Amino acid sequence: MNHSVSGINPQLLLGFFFIFLLVAYITAVIITNQRYKKWPIFRTVCWTIGMVVALVAVVGPLANSAHSNFTAHMVSHLLLSMVAPIFMAVAKPVTLTLRTANTTFARKLTSILKSRLLQFVSHPITAAILNVGGLWLLYTTNLFVLMHENALFALFVHLHFFIAGYVFTISIIYFDPVYHQYSYRFRAAVLIIAIAGHDILSKYMYANPPAGISQQEAEMGSMVMYYAGDWIEVALIIIFCWQWYKFTKPRKNNTVDFDRDQATLYGK
Repeated sequence: MNHSVSGINPQLLLGFFFIFLLVAYITAVIITNQRYKKWPIFRTVCWTIGMVVALVAVVGPLANSAHSNFTAHMVSHLLLSMVAPIFMAVAKPVTLTLRTANTTFARKLTSILKSRLLQFVSHPITAAILNVGGLWLLYTTNLFVLMHENALFALFVHLHFFIAGYVFTISIIYFDPVYHQYSYRFRAAVLIIAIAGHDILSKYMYANPPAGISQQEAEMGSMVMYYAGDWIEVALIIIFCWQWYKFTKPRKNNTVDFDRDQATLYGK
């Protein structure tokens, strides 16, 4: 992704975007620590790791190589849309924002989180279609060639990778307050289907290389997508099962984790 067309440099713009997210999160931690109890360092570390992983995917040697090497492209995809979102979800950015913002902004943000539009976008099925369906659309059409010829489209694709991956992740594992919750059984079914769709795509590309990619490159990239993707999906499954276990585990009171998160939102 070292091309620059019409004054657009995707690496530069994406780099600034993720650095901004990192600085914004750390600034919010400093502000909230002055008002409430200390924000867990563990979550700040998770956010930092997520941003570093995303930066490695879109800026520097890997991003440059991804423009001409399909295996590098696939590694970048896995880092940007699968690894970084998991760390970001654990960091609870929405909870941190609600703790840091003033009452007026917090109420507006809460209204947005409760809106029907966000309910539709964050629905597990919608998120899975945007995430996995977007991959099928990119790798089985000429959009993959367009991505390497048009810097603006390349920027859009990378942002889509990142946002769709994050939305899908937080639609499956709940760390932040979720105003439109779905049962564990339902989310488990969507997760299984999404993983199947991801794995089937990797096998399809193994035999049917994307436009402009040689058979040898497609085989190597597909294996990276399949095997490395499996390990990342295992991490997501472990977190999901851990949350499910905690939800069903008998406790002295029946307050669910979500409610406990809300109760401790402001450090009380």
